[in-house]
Amino acid sequence: MITYSAIGQNKRRSVLLIFCFLLVIISLGYVFSRAYGQPSILLFAVVFSSVSALMSYYFSDSITLAMSHAKEISRQSHQELFRVVENLSIAGGLPLPRIYVIDDTAINAFATGRDPRHAVVCVTTGALTRLNKVELEGVLAHELSHIGNYDIRFMTLVVVLVGIITLLADWFFRIGVWGGRRRSNDREGGNNQIFAIVGIVLAILSPIIATLIQLAVSRQREYLADASGSLLTRYPEGLASALEKIAQDTEALEVANKATAHLYIASPFHLDSKQKTGWLVNLFNTHPPLQDRIKRLREMNL
Repeated sequence: MITYSAIGQNKRRSVLLIFCFLLVIISLGYVFSRAYGQPSILLFAVVFSSVSALMSYYFSDSITLAMSHAKEISRQSHQELFRVVENLSIAGGLPLPRIYVIDDTAINAFATGRDPRHAVVCVTTGALTRLNKVELEGVLAHELSHIGNYDIRFMTLVVVLVGIITLLADWFFRIGVWGGRRRSNDREGGNNQIFAIVGIVLAILSPIIATLIQLAVSRQREYLADASGSLLTRYPEGLASALEKIAQDTEALEVANKATAHLYIASPFHLDSKQKTGWLVNLFNTHPPLQDRIKRLREMNL
């Protein structure tokens, strides 16, 4: 029931998410078009955001894999990994995803793609060599749950739209700062100044709010994938044990960056099992605290 309700919820939220972000983009474009008497600004914002969203939606997996230096593997070279992914896919009623490996000794993994038929699962060589079979199954079940729950589509949309808002906000902020001086003698200078001020405030706040929404959504998706993955394997301890090893691993994943960090099963940056927690710290984290996830997994009754 958790998985089926999650799929429906993610599809509905995807539609609502697109609407809300496009509303923010249109608002930014409208305010600045009124401030500087240029309707083309609004048209540019809508066209640019629509084209960027479509391009990123269809090619985000290729972009992410290229950024991560991931290499696709064959069944012959990684028979055991293929067997585990294949068995879990069958159990979850999912098509077999493409499988990639990142040559890095840090323990991590992620899933990407726009839907289950175009999905990718990627693991590091560190996960393959340092996790036992049960732990690896737990990690892969977590990633396949992201695919089955349509988290990969939802989070792709979030990242793309946050990036678009940030980029447009930066452009409009520069227009507001430098363009305002050239329009100081305009006949409607008073009204334009008000719109310009509102626009600058929106340009500053929009990417901050959008990013906080992205991080909050990302954290909730991790809890759901932990629960769904445990239902898939029927053994929460496997994932809990893997997360313990990840918590003890202080090695950063070299190919990771802020744009892709939310995709991984745990933060790919320098980890510390004794890291500080608190509402303000967690507000800016891409993942919930590992100890909290481990605790929830061990409290599950299957």
